[in-house]
Amino acid sequence: MPELNAIGIVVSDMAASIRFYRLLGLDLPETPDEGHVEAPEPNGTRLMLDSEEVVKSFLPEWSRETGNQVSLAFECGRPADVDQVYARVTGGGFDGEKEPWDAFWGQRYALLRDPDGVEVNLYAPLEGS
Repeated sequence: MPELNAIGIVVSDMAASIRFYRLLGLDLPETPDEGHVEAPEPNGTRLMLDSEEVVKSFLPEWSRETGNQVSLAFECGRPADVDQVYARVTGGGFDGEKEPWDAFWGQRYALLRDPDGVEVNLYAPLEGS
């Protein structure tokens, strides 16, 4: 059975995307001129960023389309961590879609947007949930 072990995002500005995901805490190399970078996670999953140029090298007809088909979710250890990560990323000049709130489903939750508009969810269980 196939196993999901990587998530790929095509990025329009590699340097900005590296900076965004590093502010989230991912271990990405500081190589903005590369066409492909990866951040390995402790659970074995990798986040892969590919430049538009790399994708066009094997799919010449590829073009960016507006859409909301991809969403990433990052679990934080504590509710306060959601607030801290959100503040760090938005303080770094990136878009916050929805400030942290206590969601009715029992999590501290916040929504960000990466430089290409990919929705990034931050969450942690509320204390006592």
